[in-house]
Amino acid sequence: MAKTKKIPSSTSAPSLNRYSQIIEHIFRSRYKKGASKVEFSREEIVDAAKKLKIALPKNLGDVLYSFRYRGQLPKTILDCAPKGKDWVILPAGRSQYAFVASMLSSIVPSQSLATTKVPDSTPGIIFMYALSDEQALLAKLRYNRLVDIFIGISAFSLQSHLRTSIPNMGQVETDEIYIGIDKRGAHYVFPVQAKGGKDNLSVVQIGQDFALCADKFPKLICYPIAAQFMEEGKIALFAFEKAGDEIKVLREKHYQLVSPNQISAADLQRYQERPLEE
Repeated sequence: MAKTKKIPSSTSAPSLNRYSQIIEHIFRSRYKKGASKVEFSREEIVDAAKKLKIALPKNLGDVLYSFRYRGQLPKTILDCAPKGKDWVILPAGRSQYAFVASMLSSIVPSQSLATTKVPDSTPGIIFMYALSDEQALLAKLRYNRLVDIFIGISAFSLQSHLRTSIPNMGQVETDEIYIGIDKRGAHYVFPVQAKGGKDNLSVVQIGQDFALCADKFPKLICYPIAAQFMEEGKIALFAFEKAGDEIKVLREKHYQLVSPNQISAADLQRYQERPLEE
């Protein structure tokens, strides 16, 4: 039987907010030395708040959301991850979750990739009424056919903000679903996750998108896509594949939407000299 590892407590540190205290308490009560998966339930958030004698957050889901998509887990948790891996929080059934050790925990645009300029076809009225960075980003992908350009096949938006339940995982949501067809006639499904503002792209969402494809579109070729606003309005796009239990970045490209007169002859010459991708 594995011995429970003593994890130094830092819940008294003033720098830890109540979300960090709660998630650390849950991890410490469940973790065993050498584990690569630590399961827990949503109800344990309530129990942890009571034991720590701190105010229970009004939105329990925000405790998990903050660590899955916004901030970093406490150092005492990170230090227990297997070498070369980081913890991510994944759904593990209805109101069930798990800390899972993963090679890819966050998705950050590379600073060394070249940027491709694309003539901006976004209608001006869309800019006037877009309610969030995420909505603006999804609109730019759609009106400029960036998914088509990125993947290299014809793709069409099927549905926005698809929310559904997946067996052994619970409720999942993806920002937009595209359906595509290639020159052979093969059909594809592209679930798209978009992030703007302070939220970060997470491998958690990509794992959920793979599960969504397997359950709802089992006969289609699945390639999850992630989109992220960068500096100066640039857009980073990622495509992913599964290698066993791990999720890997298959492709990353950067685009910038500009007026046609901002694309020079030198730009076009450089793009023509790039090798074609299969």
